[in-house]
Amino acid sequence: MLGAIAVGGLLLCLPEPLTLGPAWLLPSLILLLLSATVVCHRIGAQTAHTVLGYVVSGVITVALAWSLASLVSALPKHGVPATSLLRSAGALWLSNILVFASWYWRLDAGGPHKRDQRTRHADGAFLFPQMLNSHSASRHPWRPGFVDYVFLAFNTSTAFSPTDVVPLTGWAKLLMMLQSLISLGTLALVAARAVNIL
Repeated sequence: MLGAIAVGGLLLCLPEPLTLGPAWLLPSLILLLLSATVVCHRIGAQTAHTVLGYVVSGVITVALAWSLASLVSALPKHGVPATSLLRSAGALWLSNILVFASWYWRLDAGGPHKRDQRTRHADGAFLFPQMLNSHSASRHPWRPGFVDYVFLAFNTSTAFSPTDVVPLTGWAKLLMMLQSLISLGTLALVAARAVNIL
């Protein structure tokens, strides 16, 4: 939930030409959908809670894609000031990390609700180092939290590869490749614009 709010805040900082609709629209929509997910969770409507979680992630992903496409198209036009473009690229790069962390968290091993129902995390789309230490796992059951997926997404966006977490399934590998491609493209645009300014 905090990741979605953070992305909404980052996208709120973008200039109007780079946003999908008015700047206030996406954060308002995110807060409305998150409120609905909290209500569903409280009343025990788990299916609705899960579906709304996917809707939140989907809306944020569409907004991120729109903003990235707008950023790319704004570069040759010089319609947005260079400092604003560089700041926007940084916000989109951070949003990319949070959006993909959210998808990894929602999709891995059936999602957070199913992971919480298990005593420990033994299998999934990602192999975490804690899964390999059976002695520690027997005494201290471990399950990945959102921070573990943020760490995975951060490493994918900075190193363009996993560090200590290994993707095991096709969808995990494809998502990580897409995240790396978006991150590389965003950073390349920032570098090109910075060189152009100098």
